[in-house]
Amino acid sequence: MPRSARKKTNSGVYHIMLRGINRQQIFEDEEDNQFFLKTVRYYKSECDYKILAYCLMGNHVHLLLKEGEVPLELVFRHIGARFVYWYNKKYYRVGHLFQDRYKSEAVDNIIYLNRTIQYIHQNPVKAGLVIKPEDYPYSSFKEYLIRPDLVDMEYVEQFVSRETVVLSGREQEINDYMNTDEIKTKGITDQQVKSIIVNMTVCNDVMSF
Repeated sequence: MPRSARKKTNSGVYHIMLRGINRQQIFEDEEDNQFFLKTVRYYKSECDYKILAYCLMGNHVHLLLKEGEVPLELVFRHIGARFVYWYNKKYYRVGHLFQDRYKSEAVDNIIYLNRTIQYIHQNPVKAGLVIKPEDYPYSSFKEYLIRPDLVDMEYVEQFVSRETVVLSGREQEINDYMNTDEIKTKGITDQQVKSIIVNMTVCNDVMSF
């Protein structure tokens, strides 16, 4: 059966999810996490993409990035090849580590951008790994809270403020950002959500970016 085409967006921003093959563990220790982030940093300059948020979660990865000149397919071929070569050598293993095709969601407006960053930073909390998102060492939440490092903060702040990201990232109850039906059942309309985001963000254009 042929694979369906990935949804493209004019914003160039995508929420990428990488999973271990058969849901196996990817990151066994701190060194594994750090080398993956080092690999992502290395290819930022090589492939000209921007990082908006990230979270490494044991057997899967969340990356929110803006595509540059190099297509995402090639970006993740590079990242996967470099990391898996290192990983297999370290653990005396052979073969694939990631599922053969990463999952991507197009992020094409500011409401979706804010909710995606929120969703990514809440992953460790919802998984019961930490109580507060700032306690998790392998996500970008601390970069929003303290000092940017891997995240391209100047780009992000054209659309959403760091303060907004920190406030929303600390919310304990979040709807799944892809489940719009759940939001509607709680009595919040799309227009109300739009108004809230406009008031909280530094940009008034909530339709596109």
